Amino acid sequence: MGELLGYAFMQRALLAGAMIGAICAVVGVYVVLRGMSFIGAGVSHAAFGGVALGFFLHTNPVLAAVAFCLLTAWGIGVVSRKGRIKEDTAVGVFFAATMALGILLIGLMQGYRVDLFGYLFGSILAVTPQDLWITLGLGLVVLLAVGLLFKELLFVTFDTEMAEVSGLPAGKLYFLLLALIALTVVISLKVVGIVLVSALIVTPAAAAHQLTESFRKLMLVAVLIGVGVTIGGLLLSYWLNTASGATIVLLSTAVFFLSALLSPRRRHRRARSRPT
Repeated sequence: MGELLGYAFMQRALLAGAMIGAICAVVGVYVVLRGMSFIGAGVSHAAFGGVALGFFLHTNPVLAAVAFCLLTAWGIGVVSRKGRIKEDTAVGVFFAATMALGILLIGLMQGYRVDLFGYLFGSILAVTPQDLWITLGLGLVVLLAVGLLFKELLFVTFDTEMAEVSGLPAGKLYFLLLALIALTVVISLKVVGIVLVSALIVTPAAAAHQLTESFRKLMLVAVLIGVGVTIGGLLLSYWLNTASGATIVLLSTAVFFLSALLSPRRRHRRARSRPT
């Protein structure tokens, strides 16, 4: 283990994994409680179009993905709220359109771009110091927004109509949450890739939700699970010589099923169903 941690690339990968695991868990709690998992999947696949656009325009693909994912997330919100169509329908439309745009741009580029496909499946062992700074900067923006608006986001998450009656700008908070999801997706690309990033946002929070009903404890447990499965999956993938992103997601899935098996809710329901 000591020899492994002596490598600079592994140090950067573990640091990036810890940061991203925590950030995904924090945002994932709101995603799970509001039933927005499909939006996370839609925005994560929209990142493919953003990354492809960055390569096409010869700009930083991560920064291009930030702008593209923000516009996509807000577009989903506008269409679903103003267009009076179901949210999952809006996600489906943008999901297909952004993926198609990415494929179109790949076809227009000269040559085969290996780097682009690294974003599809993740390449955490190739994290650079610049990637770490981008992750830290965007991550602080996400955590600062959640910290400053903790109570407001909590209120809107559990009862949007009551929040509006109470005078909170529920619509603006909804679009802020969409922006936080978009930023979280982008900073997670190097860890698990576009294909699996939504799982890293949803699964640790869903696992934590099985273990507690207290919101503060839920947030804490989700962060512990998110950081644990990211670091554990990375080390496991190194030892087994497997894809790091897939190993992280599969480990988080195993933790979810274990949490569901040990869930106090499950035991309480089973106790109530027993005949007296």
